[in-house]
Amino acid sequence: MNSDRILDELARVLESRKQAPPDSSYVAGLYAKGLDAILKKVGEEATETVVAAKNGNREQLVHETADLWFHCLVMLAHQGLGPDAVLAELGRRFGVSGIDEKAGRAAQT
Repeated sequence: MNSDRILDELARVLESRKQAPPDSSYVAGLYAKGLDAILKKVGEEATETVVAAKNGNREQLVHETADLWFHCLVMLAHQGLGPDAVLAELGRRFGVSGIDEKAGRAAQT
């Protein structure tokens, strides 16, 4: 699959799983279990990603990062968001110093 389309296609599939019976797919089952189950998976995958990076296993790091991104996309879709929202935010930050961007967020609260 063309890497430029992977996020869009995955977002489309994740959205379609919202209407699927819980026993028809892994994602449909996660949606049926609710936000807490999805967040638990995001946390688990984040921890596994950190461990893979700490261990220096590049292949495992890529695998775990893919799992983390996938579950983050499930979380976003559950909340009515897609990858475009995150990409737009990254685009907004592009070319802005991380220090300035963080200071701007602090000023908003």
